[in-house]
Amino acid sequence: MSSKELFLEIGTEEIPAGFLPKAMAEMETLIAKELGSARLTYDSIKTLATPRRLVLHVTGIPALQPDAETTAMGPAKSIAFGAEGKPSKAAEGFARGQGVDVSQLTVITTDKGEYVAAVKMETGRPTHQLLSEILPRLMGNISFKKSMRWGDFDVRFARPIHWIVALFDGIVVPFSFGPIESGTISRGHRFMGNTTFPVRDFASYLDECERHFVIVDPEKRKEIIRREIHRTAEAAGGRLLPDEALLEEVTFLCEYPSAVHGTFSADFLEVPKEVLITSMKSHQRYFSVLDKDGKLLNCFITINNTLTDDPSVVVKGNERVLRARLSDARFFFEEDKKVKLDDRVEALKKVVYQQKLGTSYEKMERFRALAEGLSAKLNPAVKVQTARAATLCKADLVSGMVCEFPEVQGIMGREYALLEGEPAEVANAIAEHYMPTQAGGELPASDIGAFVSIADKIDTICGCFGVGLIPTGSADPYALRRSALGIINIIIEKEYKLSLSTLIDESLTLLAAKLVRPAAEVKADLLDFFRGRFVNLMSDRYPSDAVDAAVAVSFDDLPDAVSRIAALAAFKSRPDFGELAVTFKRVGNIVKEGVQGKVSKDLFENPAENALAASVNNVEMTVAAAIGVQNYVTAFTEIASLRGDVDEFFDKVMVMAEDEKVRQNRLTLLTSISRLFAGIADFGRLN
Repeated sequence: MSSKELFLEIGTEEIPAGFLPKAMAEMETLIAKELGSARLTYDSIKTLATPRRLVLHVTGIPALQPDAETTAMGPAKSIAFGAEGKPSKAAEGFARGQGVDVSQLTVITTDKGEYVAAVKMETGRPTHQLLSEILPRLMGNISFKKSMRWGDFDVRFARPIHWIVALFDGIVVPFSFGPIESGTISRGHRFMGNTTFPVRDFASYLDECERHFVIVDPEKRKEIIRREIHRTAEAAGGRLLPDEALLEEVTFLCEYPSAVHGTFSADFLEVPKEVLITSMKSHQRYFSVLDKDGKLLNCFITINNTLTDDPSVVVKGNERVLRARLSDARFFFEEDKKVKLDDRVEALKKVVYQQKLGTSYEKMERFRALAEGLSAKLNPAVKVQTARAATLCKADLVSGMVCEFPEVQGIMGREYALLEGEPAEVANAIAEHYMPTQAGGELPASDIGAFVSIADKIDTICGCFGVGLIPTGSADPYALRRSALGIINIIIEKEYKLSLSTLIDESLTLLAAKLVRPAAEVKADLLDFFRGRFVNLMSDRYPSDAVDAAVAVSFDDLPDAVSRIAALAAFKSRPDFGELAVTFKRVGNIVKEGVQGKVSKDLFENPAENALAASVNNVEMTVAAAIGVQNYVTAFTEIASLRGDVDEFFDKVMVMAEDEKVRQNRLTLLTSISRLFAGIADFGRLN
């Protein structure tokens, strides 16, 4: 059976850049699911996108759906047929529902008894016909952050659709979506190639698009932009400030990119460079340029969606817009410097952080106490600086600059603190306490910043859980999952010897007057919440069963839990791991909760008991010492050395002896083995 190519292009009005990567991923997932449900195989799936089009290309689809035998289970035989074998109304109704005659029903024997069934042969349909049903369903199932309806049509999409190209083996797949009928006609760039062109197949489509000034492949567009912005920065006498997030965004803002370079007055460089960079990036999507020493130059690079005859006209327009934005930034900066940070801290008393959790000032007082406590435990030498950083870290929230440019919160606090003569370590911690700002983001470099960051985040999480603001599904308005991961990553990175349970207790104590739920209930939920985040994080790095086995014992000391997981992962790579796991799982299954008491050699009846007891006695101190310094690889190696004696014990000794004293003694011996790894991992959870 020959295989064919599926091509789908959805032409639209400009879709927001942030919608497109997710839409591409969803199209791939949806078509794979649809083809699987239709019993259609394929070789490859590729999705592409520009602001004006979403493209799907699938190769290797058979022209005909394969036949299939289906079995539908019906009622029990005793219900379907009477004593004389006459079909009951239940059997007749089932047969009618399946579209078969009652005489065609068969009896199938299952674990639960005999049941009637309808076995049917379903003849495969032409793929072309199936795609007419699949493609409109796929289009309707692409989810966007915001969708819209247009006209009186009962369909939704990110933006109104203007054309659809749908081909299978070069032949139109007929269907409609709202007012648009599928066909073969695509369109070029809105301004430079605003004409239609026919599509024969995917290869010709790519060629025609480029002739009509459309680079459909986002990866190709991204590399063009990357090359052009680096070239333009060098031509301007500097080097590009790399920004992958901005590069990703502008890639989906254009169909045919070109770079131009502009400048702004050097006077604006008196404003902190982070403000200038943020203003250029967030409001104008401009790339920044640095000199050889890393200082910001008074120039920018912007990406156009067109080629222009006179780039200077475009540059002047961009410079004029940017000048207004930077003038605003300079004004706010100069005005903010007139008010001291301590005065801004007082102003926080009038800022409601969360209705049930009080003002931003109250929150600051809580996490300042937590941060001081962390410093006292982990680095007492910076306790005073930690308290000062915690006091000032939210002050810039009531500054004009942060109100206008929220992205620079913390950064402006640092700048204003330095201008007022605060120690550099305090000022830097003000900026660091927001870290990490995203998954995998930079962590605080200093202990001061780390202590304030942990304290602020744990107060937010505990407070929200305490008043019932718990994340559900994808809804997490207070970013509690990100905050929890931030705490986990900081503790692991810094290797802080810190009890997560104690930290939660201390935070809930400070929040006691605000809680609307019992503290014990809140803590249980919080530990489950942190456990889930930690397990997900570790499962990306280590085998999931190793993570599960270690966390089942404890995760209160996060660096210790990571060490145990890493050791387990290494232990699993041993060639004899399978046999070791079986042996020690057997020990655990027999003793379960364990037996209290001491092993009595006087009750031994077999040399295998003596040998095992001697081996356990030999490794106990070594294992305990290794665990004491978190050398879990050595601990596992020592425990593994018992395997031969344990196997010999099971071969030669009846554990559940009739004599109760002998039986208990043997169970106590096995318990002593189980306890060797009880504080490290639950071997029963290892695959």
